[in-house]
Amino acid sequence: MADQPRRKKRPTSTTGRLFRLAGMTTSVATRVAGHQVKGLFQSDAAKAADREKLMQHIGKEVAATLGEMKGAVMKVGQIASQMQDILPREISEQLKVLQNASAPMPFHVIRRQLEKELGDTIDSLFSRFEETPFAAASIGQVHHATTHEGDEVVVKVQYPAVKESIDSDMKHLRRILRLGSLLKVDEAALDGVFQEIRNQLHEELDYCQEAANLDEFRQRHADQPWLVIPRVYRELSGERVLTLSREDGIALDDVNNRNGFDQDTRNLLGERLFDAIGQQIFEFRAVHCDPHPGNFAFRPDGTIVMYDFGAVKRLPSQDAQLLRDIVTSAIKEEWETLDQQLQRLGARKHDSDVSGDFYATWIELLLRAFSREPFDFARSQLHTDILKQVKRTSLEQMMKFQPSPRSLLIERVVSGHYWTLMHLGVVAAFRPNLERALQSDPRPEH
Repeated sequence: MADQPRRKKRPTSTTGRLFRLAGMTTSVATRVAGHQVKGLFQSDAAKAADREKLMQHIGKEVAATLGEMKGAVMKVGQIASQMQDILPREISEQLKVLQNASAPMPFHVIRRQLEKELGDTIDSLFSRFEETPFAAASIGQVHHATTHEGDEVVVKVQYPAVKESIDSDMKHLRRILRLGSLLKVDEAALDGVFQEIRNQLHEELDYCQEAANLDEFRQRHADQPWLVIPRVYRELSGERVLTLSREDGIALDDVNNRNGFDQDTRNLLGERLFDAIGQQIFEFRAVHCDPHPGNFAFRPDGTIVMYDFGAVKRLPSQDAQLLRDIVTSAIKEEWETLDQQLQRLGARKHDSDVSGDFYATWIELLLRAFSREPFDFARSQLHTDILKQVKRTSLEQMMKFQPSPRSLLIERVVSGHYWTLMHLGVVAAFRPNLERALQSDPRPEH
């Protein structure tokens, strides 16, 4: 709290945001230029050590600025923190701070936004409305309230001017990354990645679309009473305000024996989460694609509560089939077929060969958590083993691969829920669950 007096005023106007981003661009470019000049007089070892420090400084500066600004750039920063195939590790590590709870907006801003959107006063719309939010994020915050009928609800209010600033925010953020020589992918690949993120953000900022997503997923999962999805109050919702039934549960960090979650219950929760996400990818071809821990809650009876359906990835049938084929080839150790499929996905460049031994090493690592033998996620070192393998792999080999916009958000889901299963402390053999998901029949699109 001691640093509060130094906190900069959060920019909400388009002009203010542009100035803040332009200032960060200049700062990053200046730091990089200074490093390059200094490097002319350094040994390779000293240059590498200085570059690591430089990336850490830049990461802290970018994270601090994006955290203050909220909106699209903060959301992109959150996504980027999980994408070490695009950004240097030192920067993506610093950006992880953006995954934490965000400082809320003043209530008078929220009141004005809500009343403007719903066309009436808060007192007319609700019998009770808590001014202090119980959650605040990059694009909005959530308040507890009670309807005049006595229903306990949560009200999600979008911050002002976020939607209007998406395109300019992303344009400037990309410029920062390019000028700072911070990107590990070529321009063409980056175009696709940023377009995918941009499309997802535009959808996530349309609360009418999120309301439709909630209705759709409630219907799709209607035969799974252990998966709870909030109900929409449409008369109290709009494009920037979303009112939902209050569905309480235990936060991921508090799922433990003291709160009634024994090992069997945690294993059950893990299997149910795995099955739900697998069903969404291969059967529904519509996936809840924000695995942030705050978007899930758990109950001791084995129930999972799934929140926030603004980020939904809809897979074209050919992409879902290609992902199904890639996983199947990996399981069968059909390396040549796998290589061709990854090229079709756009994750493997066409200009060089990759050996079967390379794939064998990596697939053994990546499928370790999907074995027929129980895998202890609580004690898993898979993430550190993967980082060690990255360091052992030559840059030339790694550069044969690149992020594919077609699978970018699905990879985010899978990697994000690896950490969910770790925090739950699940011990399970997921190969049968994976095979069921791969063999499921796709349902018609909504």
